[in-house]
Amino acid sequence: MSGTAEPARRPAGPDRIDLEVGEWRRVSPKYVVVVLVGALVSGIVLAAAATFLWLVAGWTFGWILLAVVAIGTIVSLVIAPRRARSIGYVLREDDLLFRRGIMFQRFVSVPYGRMQLIDITRGPVGRMLGLADLKFVTAAASTGVLIPGLPDAEAAELRDRLVTLAESRRAGL
Repeated sequence: MSGTAEPARRPAGPDRIDLEVGEWRRVSPKYVVVVLVGALVSGIVLAAAATFLWLVAGWTFGWILLAVVAIGTIVSLVIAPRRARSIGYVLREDDLLFRRGIMFQRFVSVPYGRMQLIDITRGPVGRMLGLADLKFVTAAASTGVLIPGLPDAEAAELRDRLVTLAESRRAGL
């Protein structure tokens, strides 16, 4: 042994997803506001429940639960912008590749021919910011993908493009 570490080799072949193909598109920077509002509302509701258990229900250690909720909410608010920036997608020749996650990254490849439903949803905060979520449903439940925080026009354009691609790929089956 020479004492130097060799870099880990990735298996080559058709089973490996090529993550370097195409340009990754990110969600709108406005989506950070949606994530922050969601984390803040959740924190407030959980803090109210912990306060109720502590002061009204008489739980002796309810203040510990309140402190845990407060710390969890603060951590969630701090990492929310990075978590929102980690979301991206790329349209490849035969499929859509989606990624999300900071520590635990998830990559999902959805073949165009397997898409059965492409849905656009808008929450109240997203609607105020002009954002929409694009959801793909396939026959396999584990490959359902939700791309959040797309501008309304981009979501509609992407939906129409994916519907066209899905129909042409299914016709070729």
